[in-house]
Amino acid sequence: MNSHKREIQGVVVKRSGDKTVSVLVTRKVLHPKYHKTVKRFKKYLVHDEKNEVNVGDTISAVECRPLSKTKSFRLNTIISAGVN
Repeated sequence: MNSHKREIQGVVVKRSGDKTVSVLVTRKVLHPKYHKTVKRFKKYLVHDEKNEVNVGDTISAVECRPLSKTKSFRLNTIISAGVN
């Protein structure tokens, strides 16, 4: 059994239906040709069982079994609350 689960950290950009939030994850990578640090973005759907997350919050999510076609992350912790 693989005990090492992927963990992502990002900002909630949308409440996508009941018990689901859309999270924008930003990472910095070195450009292969120009050797400059550039930002790369990806959106993930995260399962929020108690509907406690709001838009603008920074959260941490951990990988789990697929909960739907596109959702395979669960809410781990709310790192900081966004500006409401």
